[in-house]
Amino acid sequence: MKTHGIVLAAAMVLSMQGVAAQDPVRVLVSNGLKAAMEELKPASERAIGRPLAMEFNSTAGLKARIEAGDRFDATLITREAIDDLIKQNKVTAGSRTEIGRSPLVIGIRAGATRGDISNAEALKRRLLQAKSITYPQDGASRGYIEKVFGELGITADLKPKIVLAAGSGPATQSVADGRQELVLTLASETAPVPGVEVLGPFPGKFAYDIYFAGAASSATTHGEAVKALLAFLKGQQASAVFRAKGVEGSSPAK
Repeated sequence: MKTHGIVLAAAMVLSMQGVAAQDPVRVLVSNGLKAAMEELKPASERAIGRPLAMEFNSTAGLKARIEAGDRFDATLITREAIDDLIKQNKVTAGSRTEIGRSPLVIGIRAGATRGDISNAEALKRRLLQAKSITYPQDGASRGYIEKVFGELGITADLKPKIVLAAGSGPATQSVADGRQELVLTLASETAPVPGVEVLGPFPGKFAYDIYFAGAASSATTHGEAVKALLAFLKGQQASAVFRAKGVEGSSPAK
């Protein structure tokens, strides 16, 4: 029995070594899916039989790289960006896969005074009370956040308080560190940063979700592996991890 266990363990090691020796599948991933994909990486590699080389950035940053000709095998970014890349023949329409959605939320330092944001007036008061507010300068939600400020009539009041950050990670970390008071970002982008808790989603008519999708590069030489990866990300195991990291279940394309 002991010998059998040793043989089985050795076989597993050799199997993993064989996977690691293969050419990796290069995946460009939105920061909004970072926490989930980092956790799913080992299971994804087992599912496709190849290692993954994942790179994280904002959707805007990754889309610009793809348009500039960067080599990649698959990308997991916003639905709108995927659709635009399909029009440019950068990714294949037939591979388009819905991943899920994440709501826009307000994050605070863990243990800090929470305050009410349950309706438009409460949201307005909480934003005006804040000493500082941060959000990613190139994030997919920036345009919408600033539209909300305008609809609440507080753009000029908030301008001196706004600290734009170079990505969701730095924005959220600045709140965890106590350097900024509020972070406006996706629920999934608060997940990788300890020390931050979600105050709540934008209320009522201001509620907003970012939808994510995946697709294969039109030039990939790892078509079957990418197909297997996208199929795995639609499965129950991946869906459970996505939910735990602030990404709700997939939804039909609009």
